[in-house]
Amino acid sequence: MPTIEQHFERTDPTVRAVYDTILKTARQFGPVVEDPKKTSIHLNRRTAFAGIATRKSAVILTLKSSTDIDDKRIVKRQQASARRWYLDIRLESPRDLNATVTRWLERSYALAE
Repeated sequence: MPTIEQHFERTDPTVRAVYDTILKTARQFGPVVEDPKKTSIHLNRRTAFAGIATRKSAVILTLKSSTDIDDKRIVKRQQASARRWYLDIRLESPRDLNATVTRWLERSYALAE
């Protein structure tokens, strides 16, 4: 069974700082359960609302959205159904989790009720 710590074994310290910032921010919206998987960490409410894949010097944050969002911070987008999108955002520093990304995170949290 993978652990949270295993995802940070080969990363720069800023990657853990980004993750901790995401987690702290998400917990402002309500309960959050960390669910480590083999290749990512899911953050769950009732269902997963965020996926976090660690890279050497960044985090790829995958969020649910009811619509596509046209923003240069989104590095990959996938339409899962008529009203569901998965959007990937590359975060290299805790400051990258700005007001806009926080709003996307909150909307994703709301979709996981």
